[in-house]
Amino acid sequence: MAEQTGGTQSALSMRVRRLESLLKRPLFRRTGRGVVPTAEGELLLNYATRILALVDEALVRLRQTDLSGSVRIGLAEEIAASALPVALGRLRRAHPDIRLDLAVDHSVPLGRLWQEDELDIMLAPTSVVTVDALITWNVELQWVCAPDYQLDEERPLDLVTFDAECMWRRRMIDALAGLGREHRVTFASQSITALQAAVENGLGIGVLPHDSIRTDKLRVLTPSDGVPSPLAVQYGLYVRDRRTPVMDAAIDFFLDTARAPSAHAAPTAQGVAQKWAQAGAPAEWRPRACRPQQQDRRASKRKLDRI
Repeated sequence: MAEQTGGTQSALSMRVRRLESLLKRPLFRRTGRGVVPTAEGELLLNYATRILALVDEALVRLRQTDLSGSVRIGLAEEIAASALPVALGRLRRAHPDIRLDLAVDHSVPLGRLWQEDELDIMLAPTSVVTVDALITWNVELQWVCAPDYQLDEERPLDLVTFDAECMWRRRMIDALAGLGREHRVTFASQSITALQAAVENGLGIGVLPHDSIRTDKLRVLTPSDGVPSPLAVQYGLYVRDRRTPVMDAAIDFFLDTARAPSAHAAPTAQGVAQKWAQAGAPAEWRPRACRPQQQDRRASKRKLDRI
């Protein structure tokens, strides 16, 4: 965190202490796994994030001319519920006349949509297409289980995973095969929040990104527990060569989101719904993770006619 703020650790600690003194509330607490924000700290972070977003939006509205038109965006479902609704909401407020046609699906159908020229912008794993991405980043997936869950080396591992051929599921199975570790799928779902809840309630082990791990309800596993090392899935932001001003505006907001430090609390089902509502989408259009591959591509493609 000190590197991100451009200062030293001691200077950052002093700023935190001054802020806590001003608010008369502790903002962080120490645990066995490090320092985590308190409830008051998470609340302050939420307000600070919103304030900074409003400042950015004000600058954009004052500096740019009005834009209108449409852009077709494809989002990998497993990452669509995190920071992306914030970017889309900011884009809508900055340019209310832009129409966003969204397709939220798992990686394989998204790759097909891109190859069939039905998307202008796509955020998806780099393995689904062969073209170069504008930017790439890695999402680290940690093996997790409930705090009181006991792993039995003499029994197959109980897996909680997506119910379709998602990249995460493939990587999990390949990693376990590399260890020669037997497994069985005990819970499968189309929703990352459902997977999170299943692991938290002791139905098995799974993999989750850092910002989906609630440290009070999940225990991070290491190779000493008999599981593979953390997995890394590379994602990319893909853009068509035929750039338009509307596409450029959308790309700018996605890039700003990608540069922002990932310090959000783990998403809950309610939190995901709130983020998509802030982006202008009705609750019934919230993304569901990885749908069965045999579904018709056009039936699975969801659009938000006007965000």
